[in-house]
Amino acid sequence: MGDPAAPRTPDSAGRRPPGKDQGQGVPRRAAFVMLTRSVLVTAGLVAAYYLLPLDGGTTATTAALLALGLAGVALLFAWEVMVIAHSPYPRLKAVEALSSTLPLFLLLSATAYYLLDRAAPRSFSEPLTRTDSLYFTVATFATVGYGDITARSQTARVLTTLQMVGGLLLVGVAARVLASAVQAGLRQQRGRPPE
Repeated sequence: MGDPAAPRTPDSAGRRPPGKDQGQGVPRRAAFVMLTRSVLVTAGLVAAYYLLPLDGGTTATTAALLALGLAGVALLFAWEVMVIAHSPYPRLKAVEALSSTLPLFLLLSATAYYLLDRAAPRSFSEPLTRTDSLYFTVATFATVGYGDITARSQTARVLTTLQMVGGLLLVGVAARVLASAVQAGLRQQRGRPPE
């Protein structure tokens, strides 16, 4: 092996051999594309949350929406895991997957709270706007629970409990699954069979 501190000279095509500045890690362009895509997906989800007509409905509709949305998050996550395992940059793709799945989960929960408040007005300690619903969702997810907005009805408490459990699963299980997918992708790049 050569000295890593030794200068690298270009080959006949003008390319430098791989080193600290090249050939290792993620190219800047791929990182920029991932960051841009993540920001655009999140911005699109937030815009949809604020712009979609949410007239409310029954609590059964809210529960059905939440169940369908959570199934959608699970399907998205499963698809992302497969993509990570076959990506040329599995670590970068895992970050991108989490940065799209997490906002979707949070906005879905906020939508469910907002719709529940419309269907059953005394479900929370105060009427919820879309921003209040998002704030309550993020405060619950971050486990800070300031206490300014609280779930009062049994349905609101069940939804909040489901969000807490879902958040724990997203952070705990998803992190493990993503790490495994990254490892599978790296093994595939090296040409080793999966363990």
